[in-house]
Amino acid sequence: QVRLVESGGRLVQAGGTLRLSCAVYGSILSVNALGWYRQAPGKERELVAKWRGRNTEEYDNSVKGRFTIFRDWEKNAVDLRMSALRPEDTAVYYCWALGDRQLEYWGQGTQVTVSS
Repeated sequence: QVRLVESGGRLVQAGGTLRLSCAVYGSILSVNALGWYRQAPGKERELVAKWRGRNTEEYDNSVKGRFTIFRDWEKNAVDLRMSALRPEDTAVYYCWALGDRQLEYWGQGTQVTVSS
């Protein structure tokens, strides 16, 4: 069993930076991948960034060059470092983990609001 707890979401101005953090608890050794998704009002949840181990990272085209996913082994966490934020980045951001047997885990979400 894996539990994910996000933090860091807040209101920020366009062009600003923000760091989201997701603490990973439980069966940490069973985690094969970690990532961040987001869901804006009226839209489906979408992948933002994913870490698959061995420093393999994947990003949505809309955030490439602006967002960085960082696996923090010391803190058992995964961060999403965001810069050059845009109003269209406004969404609830969810932490995601993939465990053994392809089990998926989700955090409760953290709100990011980017004002123009």
